[in-house]
Order: sequence, then C-alpha cells, then structure tokens
Amino acid sequence: MRIGIVSPYSFDVPGGVQNHIMDLAEALLGLGHVVSVLAPADDDAELPDYLVPAGRAVALPYNGSVARIAFGPVSTARVRRWLKHGEFDVLHVHEPFSPSLSFLAVVSARGPVVATFHTAMTRSRALSGLQPFLQPVAEKITARIAVSELARKVQVEHLGGGAVEIPNGVAVAKFASASPLPGWPGQGGTLGFLGRFTEPRKGFPLLRTAYVSLARERPGLRLLVAGPGDRDELYDDIPADLHDRVEFLGLVSEADKARMLRSVDVYVAPNTGGESFGMILTEAMAAGATIAASDLDAFRRVLDGGRAGALFPNGDQAALTRLLGDLLDDPARRAALSSCARQVVGTFDWPSVANRVLEVYATAIEATDGRVFDDEWS
Repeated sequence: MRIGIVSPYSFDVPGGVQNHIMDLAEALLGLGHVVSVLAPADDDAELPDYLVPAGRAVALPYNGSVARIAFGPVSTARVRRWLKHGEFDVLHVHEPFSPSLSFLAVVSARGPVVATFHTAMTRSRALSGLQPFLQPVAEKITARIAVSELARKVQVEHLGGGAVEIPNGVAVAKFASASPLPGWPGQGGTLGFLGRFTEPRKGFPLLRTAYVSLARERPGLRLLVAGPGDRDELYDDIPADLHDRVEFLGLVSEADKARMLRSVDVYVAPNTGGESFGMILTEAMAAGATIAASDLDAFRRVLDGGRAGALFPNGDQAALTRLLGDLLDDPARRAALSSCARQVVGTFDWPSVANRVLEVYATAIEATDGRVFDDEWS
C-alpha cells in the first residue's frame, strides 16, 4: 500500500504528534508498506528518508502551547505537488482543522482520507465559530481516528460524526532495551521530568517545589530533566546548594530519551491540563520506570485507573510531595507498579497499533473510488 501521511507541526522541534507520526511511519514501513510523510521543515534539515520537507514553519499559539506550522500559497503548492507525485492509495492527515498542511491536504485531496485527532480541548470557541466553514472540509474525510476518548469528544461535539479510538503507540522494545545514562539512577533515588519546563500546563513548578522539599531531607536524591529550554532559567528557580544534584540534558534524541527514562526511579508527570493521551507515560512504562502523575482523565486512562502508575490530585503540590516520598521509601510498591505497567503497555506497542490503523485505511479505501489526487485539481 502507498500511504501519504501529513504532519501539521514542524519536525524542527520535537512534540507528541510528530513522534506519533514518525513511529507510525516506521511501523508501517516495517510491515512492508511504502510511506511518505509531508511536514513543515527546512529543506536542509536532517530528516528521515521518508520525510518530505514543506518549508519553514512559523510559530502560532495553539492549545496552550506554541505550534510551528506552515500555511499559505507556497505551502499549498507543495502539498499539491506531493499529492500528485505520491500516487497514494490513502491519505492520512493529523489535526486536519488546525491552520496547517493537514488542512491544505484535505482541501486538495479526493478519495480515501483518514484523519487523526489528537487535541483534547472539549470547549473551543474558535472551532464552534468556524464550524460552517469547516463542515465542507470535514465531509471530505472518509474515516476518523481519535487517540483518546477526550480527543474523540472534541470532534464529535464540534463537527458531528464518530471516530475509531486508537491510542498513541510506543516502541516498547526500544525503551525496554535502552541502557541507563552513565552513573544513573544512583543510590539516593532519582526523579525524572521530560518536556518544556517553562510551559505552564506541563506543571514543572509543582515538581520543582516537591523536589526541593524532599532533597533537604534526602542528601542523595537527584533530579534529571530533559527537554527544550534555557539552562540558566531552570537553575534560577532552584536553590544554589542543590544545583549539583539537578542534571539538565536539554533537547535529547529519541535514543537518549529512552536512556533518560531508564535512568530514573520515578518519572513524574505533573501536567495540569491540555493532555489528550500522555505518550510520555507509555514511553516511561515501556522503560520500566515507576510513574507518578496528576490525575488528569487522559493519564488515568493510560495508567489503568492508577494500577500502572500512582496518581495525585491535579495541581496539589503537597500531595505530590507526599506521594514521591512514599514511592522513594517503598521499593516494593515501585516494583509492583512497574510490573503492572509492563503488562498494560503491551496494548500500546506499535505493531499492534499500526495494524489497527491499517484496518481503518482498508475501510476508507473500500468506501471510495481510490483516488487521493486527481490531475483535474492540479
């Protein structure tokens, strides 16, 4: 099968949607399919062989974060050229209603179009106001996938229709087999965080406060942080006498992300909202880390109601501090949570998830005449 996948967001900056698309593409390639991914990216950027750059992205505030997207006449021309040359059996777009390449691809496509929805904004004035404009575009989508119940609810409430719920996948073997970073996790315990520590909804200040409190009574306790951001800004809000116990890795490769997750005793996800799934949780589960997470609905679902990871009330810094202390003091509980997580994460393994996506592709192809792009539109 020839499959065209469109990313709305730039591959110059890592993110959950981009990682999802890369892993899906590689799983499909591993199953013998031909895959091409179109995404905003500089033409001279180092990219996988299957990724076609669609030009430089611009930053746009979106869903409590900053999305780097490409839109406009030049992007439209690149989308149409890619569709024409790709001769795809099915087109798979992600976040089709963001102002992005995905939207442009749906407008330009005919035939089988599958759309995946990631966003978990259950109330959006923008989407509600744009519904009359978006509806004709929505009608061109043959089949819909939502990565979570919350993501499915967004498109049902605003655009009608249903969607097949297929979760984000994780390359379990890659994380399970990774080697810890040299010298980690050590004897005194290590807490871990991965993400944009300056982004409010990621909740890093909750973890920072909890760590400072715990570290005063635990001389060996360390904090390992990875993700984008300025090193000085991270350390400015941490007491100077604790700087040598906080390690900032900055942006990390996929391989080093797996090693980082293998290097912590407890991975902490203090996010306060805006999460439709929680891909980092499945990655930490695959790496064998014990998880402490806020009780967001999306996180609760991934963690099997708290069986595969410990939950604390969203935004409750004192509860997080108590939970982390309890987990650090109870290796038997950590082992039980990790054991359950290894069983649960098997349902998210990419080969299984990719086969479910292929079933949706087959349904979409059967429902159309098979043309993704027509010369009449060029």
